[in-house]
Amino acid sequence: MRVNRILLSSALVVVALVIQVSVLARLHLPGAVPDLLLLTVLGLAMVYGHVGGALVGFGAGLLADLAPPADHAAGRYALVLCVIGYGAGLIKPENGRLRSATGPMAVVVAAAVGSTLLYAGVGALVGDTAARHVGLTGLLFSAALYDLLLAPFVVPGVMWLARRSDNDPLAETSPAAKAGDISSGWLSSGTGLRIGSQRGGLGSLKAKARTRSTRVGRIKGVKRL
Repeated sequence: MRVNRILLSSALVVVALVIQVSVLARLHLPGAVPDLLLLTVLGLAMVYGHVGGALVGFGAGLLADLAPPADHAAGRYALVLCVIGYGAGLIKPENGRLRSATGPMAVVVAAAVGSTLLYAGVGALVGDTAARHVGLTGLLFSAALYDLLLAPFVVPGVMWLARRSDNDPLAETSPAAKAGDISSGWLSSGTGLRIGSQRGGLGSLKAKARTRSTRVGRIKGVKRL
């Protein structure tokens, strides 16, 4: 990974982990805890791709495993987020643009359900049966609901920062770019840039036509008004 990607990913992961442990975990919501760290990994993976997503997921999960008050074996959540980051990176569009919010929202729900199932499955292999006592169905529903409600406030901003750090043209701050970038609008279709480019092309064609007509008039010796 590039140095700027490593620095940005590290900063975002640390901030997300601190907020999750110090704020979200203390809300005592019914069921699961909103997973801000998971949403951060998803946003980075959908920009960096499957390899970058897997690396970011592994690092973020390992940091969560070692950060207090962790009460599980180290490497458990690292494996979960590594798999989730790899899977989310596979849906990265080739042109870097997401046409609608349906795809990212589906990814968030699938990641929330998948991470909960994978975490519980790995726990069952190492003898941790806490998920059975709490109720796996309630955990799945609450995890998907909380992450889906939190996603519009986290994932677009993370994607915008990731593109900005890579000097991606889609992250320009012009009004047209903001209207066409799904990472800043989540629901935009991206037609403003095309219209602008078409207008610019018509203007340049008219200018070229005037220049050619002026040259023809000068050659023939005819004075044109």
